Amino acid sequence: MMATGTLGSQAWLGQSLKGLLTEKVNTCGTDVIVLTKQVLKGSQSSELLGQAAQNMVLQEGAMLHSEDSLRKMAIVTKYLQYQQEAIQKNVEQSSDL
Repeated sequence: MMATGTLGSQAWLGQSLKGLLTEKVNTCGTDVIVLTKQVLKGSQSSELLGQAAQNMVLQEGAMLHSEDSLRKMAIVTKYLQYQQEAIQKNVEQSSDL
């Protein structure tokens, strides 16, 4: 009778262990899915951060280019003013003659 009781308790213990292991495996499976989603969100976030950094670099380049263009335009404007002044002086001198 002891042998039967021992077999019954072993079977019950086996079922309990099987149930616990199944529960743990299911929990781990859920945790892996959650972790995978977080990793994917993280990679999407880092991709978005990379794109934002690229956009900032492009904007900075455009700003530097526009500043450079403004400097060149200022130089050209100053040069044209000097030429206009020189022409006016020539016109004044020729009318004095």
